[in-house]
Amino acid sequence: MDKVRAWDQKVPLRWLLVDEGGADDSDVPVALCAEIDGLFVEPEPPPVPEHYTLIGCEPAGSLREALLRADSDRAWLAGIVLDPVHDPRKPSPDGCQRYDFGCSCMEELCDVTVLNRRSSQDGTGLVDIDLRGYLRILPETRWPPARPPAAQAFLLTGSDGEALGRCRRTTGIFRERPRPPVQPVTLVGCRPQAPLLALLERRSARRRALQATIHAIDDSGHAVNTGRAVSATVTGTRPSLLGAGLVDVTLDAGVDDPLPADARAIWRLWHTGRPARPGLWADYDRALRHEWSGAALAHHPHERPDRPPGRVYHLDGRFITDIEGFYCALGEAINGPGGYFGWNLDALDDCLRGRWGATPPFRLLWHHADVARHHLVPGYDRPSSALRSWGPANTLQDLLDILSDSRIDVDFCD
Repeated sequence: MDKVRAWDQKVPLRWLLVDEGGADDSDVPVALCAEIDGLFVEPEPPPVPEHYTLIGCEPAGSLREALLRADSDRAWLAGIVLDPVHDPRKPSPDGCQRYDFGCSCMEELCDVTVLNRRSSQDGTGLVDIDLRGYLRILPETRWPPARPPAAQAFLLTGSDGEALGRCRRTTGIFRERPRPPVQPVTLVGCRPQAPLLALLERRSARRRALQATIHAIDDSGHAVNTGRAVSATVTGTRPSLLGAGLVDVTLDAGVDDPLPADARAIWRLWHTGRPARPGLWADYDRALRHEWSGAALAHHPHERPDRPPGRVYHLDGRFITDIEGFYCALGEAINGPGGYFGWNLDALDDCLRGRWGATPPFRLLWHHADVARHHLVPGYDRPSSALRSWGPANTLQDLLDILSDSRIDVDFCD
């Protein structure tokens, strides 16, 4: 976006709301704000394991093998997908849509431990299986229903598509779960632009709906998309204590996928300009290292041309104690302090195709590689309060394979 005039008053207006669905698909400024109360929130506590029972099971594959190791540390599965089998003689239940990979009402259990098995009353040769694990819940897409779908059975598959058999019923999966509280939003010290002024004049609540993406503004007036948005109804406005002509605008709902409260310091750093020193991310935990890379992605200068192939880049591996640390360090190795060069495997693969600062083939000198050898080892990623990834951990060998496939020569410098 063009630079924003946000500095012609005593209170700097750090945030810009933009309607990206305006006429001609143009970006329309909605409001400038000093703060957005509700953009940064304390993360929800990490999930706790739950207990489930698969009733009337015909186990197969890894699930059948895990039954032989119940009560041992080897009775573990990365995931179990439950795909309902609906009655083919009847229309699909409301809200159900069939896809190549399964029904839209399918559910997934993650990080599953087999606890027990016993003969099932549902039929000869069938077993009931007690499990401990986690139900994958993605609040931004949908919430698991309290009642099971109309199904004759559930097909069971692993996270990698392996057939694990089938079961007739379940307990513990479909039940009432408390939804996370809605975090209302207040636009603090707000200078409304024409679209918001028009909303504030409307009397009908249904006509005061606000949908806008949130952009951060730095000291130079440059605005970048934070990847967050608000979709809510304006419920009120009042004069702001932050300055004459400014208002506080209250909304009835929160930011989609708000940022962790501690990420405020990261965005505040970018408000004043690009980080000047490498390694400023090193003291952060995994979740905040991920947010560091997210901020670096938002501020990446796409207009800067890639360096030519054949260059040598130095990767400081002293703080690569997790996969998020690798992405932070690689971003700096390629693009300097605050640099970005991927923040997950798909993004890394995209960056290695060009347009993100470096052109393969190139050489990567990995200093202090012993740190990554010790930490980036096989295992399983369990979600924290802010990181919701599930699945096998990304290992050092995974990274080396991806880099090698992209013609990147990696030399370890211990």
